[in-house]
Amino acid sequence: MIAELGHFALVLALVIAFLQATLPLYGVYAGIPALQRLARSSALMQALCLLLSFAGLIFAFLQNDFTIDYVARQSNTLLPYYYKISAVWGGHEGSLLLWVLVLSLWGGAVSLFSRSLPREMVARVLAIMGMVGVALMSFILITSNPFKRILPDFPMDGADLNPLLQDPGLIFHPPILYMGYVGFTVPFAFAMAGLLGGRLDSAWARWSRPWTIAAWCFLTVGIALGSWWAYYELGWGGWWFWDPVENASFMPWLAGTALIHSLAVSEKRGVFKAWTVMLAIIAFALSLLGTFLVRSGVLTSVHAFASDPARGMFVLAILTVVIGGSLLLFALRASHLNSESRYALISRESFLLVNNLLLITATTVVLLGTLFPLIADAMKLGKISVGAPYFNALFVPLAMMLLVFMGMGSLTNWKRHDANTYFPLWKVAVVSVALGVIVPLFIWGTAPIKVMLGLSLCSWVVLSIVRDIWLKSRVAKQGFLAGLGRLSRSYYGMQLAHLGLVVTIIGVTLTSSYSVERDVRMGVGDSVNVGPYHFDWQGIRQYQGANYQATQAEIRVSKDGETVSVLHPEKRLYVVQNRSMTEASIDGGLFRDIYVAMGEPLENNEWAVRVYYKPFVRWLWFGALIMASGGIMAMSDRRYRVAARVPMTVPQGATTK
Repeated sequence: MIAELGHFALVLALVIAFLQATLPLYGVYAGIPALQRLARSSALMQALCLLLSFAGLIFAFLQNDFTIDYVARQSNTLLPYYYKISAVWGGHEGSLLLWVLVLSLWGGAVSLFSRSLPREMVARVLAIMGMVGVALMSFILITSNPFKRILPDFPMDGADLNPLLQDPGLIFHPPILYMGYVGFTVPFAFAMAGLLGGRLDSAWARWSRPWTIAAWCFLTVGIALGSWWAYYELGWGGWWFWDPVENASFMPWLAGTALIHSLAVSEKRGVFKAWTVMLAIIAFALSLLGTFLVRSGVLTSVHAFASDPARGMFVLAILTVVIGGSLLLFALRASHLNSESRYALISRESFLLVNNLLLITATTVVLLGTLFPLIADAMKLGKISVGAPYFNALFVPLAMMLLVFMGMGSLTNWKRHDANTYFPLWKVAVVSVALGVIVPLFIWGTAPIKVMLGLSLCSWVVLSIVRDIWLKSRVAKQGFLAGLGRLSRSYYGMQLAHLGLVVTIIGVTLTSSYSVERDVRMGVGDSVNVGPYHFDWQGIRQYQGANYQATQAEIRVSKDGETVSVLHPEKRLYVVQNRSMTEASIDGGLFRDIYVAMGEPLENNEWAVRVYYKPFVRWLWFGALIMASGGIMAMSDRRYRVAARVPMTVPQGATTK
């Protein structure tokens, strides 16, 4: 009965989304305020219905209702309750329901927190979001209904959740990732609403920017969580594999990063309007493309949900209609995208334009590397694999160029900049190169070229940030500290996000260059040295988990004769699916990780064991958290808080309610 209520709530949400997508637009066209106001209430009602639908599916999992096909395929009576809840989005149907739920929550947030925006603008934004909701909910109900019954021949117990997904990472990673992934629907809707209404001014950019930053923050944290999950769960010791599904979330992040910078220029100077609209379309298109890649069955990945081709064609049709329609509207309204001002070749606008070009080029590199094997296979060119060598050869130089311009861009004035003022930067450059050479030599005794180059560029950005803060603060008559207080939160957020990117790049550079990995054969009494640490195999024990049988080793780790940690890697056998999984044991710290993963059992009670020493690897994820913190700080800037409370100036005849 609860499942039927959940199904009914999903159908009702579709009906409400259809009304949300049509009536407010007609209200704007016909000038009927009551229909325009309907957008807000329908967005909230749609969110409520989808919350009820999602709660109904959770209840079905907790009650072990194996008469529902999706529950029977994704759960089991032995599965702990917290994994039963996360199993709701652990498969194709449930993850799509989570997708539309998150979309409705973003729509509800726009309804609640955009009270000061013109009524016509909000009506258009929510109507466009309603259209997206109609497309995705139709997809769910037609091809991927999570409430479908399998009566009367239903199993007495379920097939169990994929053991790879029986991890706390599944509880947090997908919802947060989806908040970012789906969140780019909001700036896309604002861009389309601006094109429809012919209003693409600084106020429009100011309305769009905090929503874009919010989605970007969620996506940043979601990608970092996915990287951390892969690092400790897969037992490979890697943090990024250029997996196609990893790329599917990374591409919108790159495009979203470019969009944030483009919105900043549109808000501040009234330029880059065409760039901004196009980037909003691209970021949203890449989010839909990621949905297609993950749920169409065209990819083979530990992250992908295998599906039949009909589902993939449905998503591809949605992608074609939505993106084709938005590009057509963009072409028809191009005359409204004229810049409001001009800028010189040497100016902050120019540097941000270069920034956008580099980010879009990097996005294209990742997109081509991800899709080329699929295109080659479809054209009968054979199975072609595009791996890390391709991505590293093309993506890394672009990232280095981005760091160069990032350091100079923050020190450049808007509209026009005197090139002679760059001359003092030679001191910053010299100190940066010195740090890039001396630091690795002092710590490790060796300094590969890529380490020196990477650390030099990171030092260049950090010192440029420090210099910029110093120059902007010391002009205050009240003194340096008073000058610091006069700088906006948006400015500090920007610099904090840049600093977070630097921290991540430092982590990437150092851990990829100085990590030590050894595959060894170990039994009781055996030992091995990896990096500065000594690993002793103490023993092994068996124990019974909730739905698995585990073999757990005990390994003592010492340095200079003193015990540093005792690690307990495991090999688990999940009895329902008869699948074995590796559970790595990690002793983490700010400057290094010690990582041990058990492989397969060998003769004489010995095991294949993989041991890692990984310096600075956690800086990868610390940097992502710092970036997200910078985004949150920028969102809290006074002008956005004022914009949320005070009605904007609108064209004559427009309303603000």
